[in-house]
Amino acid sequence: MAIMNYIKKKYSLLIGERSAENIKLTIGSAFPSENEESMEIKGRNLLNGLPENVTITSGEVRDAMAEPLSRVIDAIKMTLEETPPELAADIIDQGITLAGGGALLRGLDKLINRETGMPVYIAEFPLDCVAEGAGKVLENMDKYQDTLVEYLKYYEK
Repeated sequence: MAIMNYIKKKYSLLIGERSAENIKLTIGSAFPSENEESMEIKGRNLLNGLPENVTITSGEVRDAMAEPLSRVIDAIKMTLEETPPELAADIIDQGITLAGGGALLRGLDKLINRETGMPVYIAEFPLDCVAEGAGKVLENMDKYQDTLVEYLKYYEK
């Protein structure tokens, strides 16, 4: 949505969610790199209603995503502040591992590292590891039952 809104505001060009996602995956980044890229996008000009092509850069995509990325960083910092000391010590030693689709955004690990000072790694298969972890918990419910009950009690507050 942030990319769609940025392009709409800056270029008066309407693009769809699929195009915005493609832009994010193709040239999007959370942290500047030496290889800044550009991409031609197609959309509908909001002023005259006609199709139009515009070239955008990875820097523009980063600008578009600055606010949502800032919220992610704030959430990470808040989570680290609320983390029990024993777990915090493990995070300092082992670092933060990114999983899920967001881990695929280039430079997100560098941004989080800069903002938290923690080592940050990307899971080997970030799209699969959340589902695999949930599957392991389900396969071993008896082993994780106490942890799950404590988790639910904590978030029911």
